[in-house]
Amino acid sequence: MADVFSQIYIHIVFSPKNREALIQPEWEERLHKYITGIVQNRGHKMLAIGGMPDHIHLFIGLKPSESISNLVREIKTETNSFINAERLSPFKFDWQNGYGVFSHSRSQVHTVCQYILTQKEHHRKKSFREEFLKICEDFGVEIGRKDIFDWVSETGTT
Repeated sequence: MADVFSQIYIHIVFSPKNREALIQPEWEERLHKYITGIVQNRGHKMLAIGGMPDHIHLFIGLKPSESISNLVREIKTETNSFINAERLSPFKFDWQNGYGVFSHSRSQVHTVCQYILTQKEHHRKKSFREEFLKICEDFGVEIGRKDIFDWVSETGTT
């Protein structure tokens, strides 16, 4: 097979089940390293990883040999097993069904990396829901009647 030359930058966003704030600061870095290992072992390049207790952002240089859906499924499956086996969370950990994925050009790499690496600062002003809906709007992604995430309000209802 001939060599493949590509430049595919993707930004992936997903959340723990019910968008609960389960990713704790004590083990967040460990999770990020574990995810980075999965991404790199599958031949992709991790450009940035960051998030909050209720969601995570990955910015990846994607190799076209693997579909995005397969990559996200493997990341979720492997990290779910890792978190539960290591008992990092006092609760059974599961990722939310679904995810957001957005493509970027080479000229946007620095900006997207900075955005992902400064999530804690960013979310002092904006909730994850507001952020995600704005990203979808900016990219022209119609949400319509799709269940993007099971949003949990402050009262614990969706």
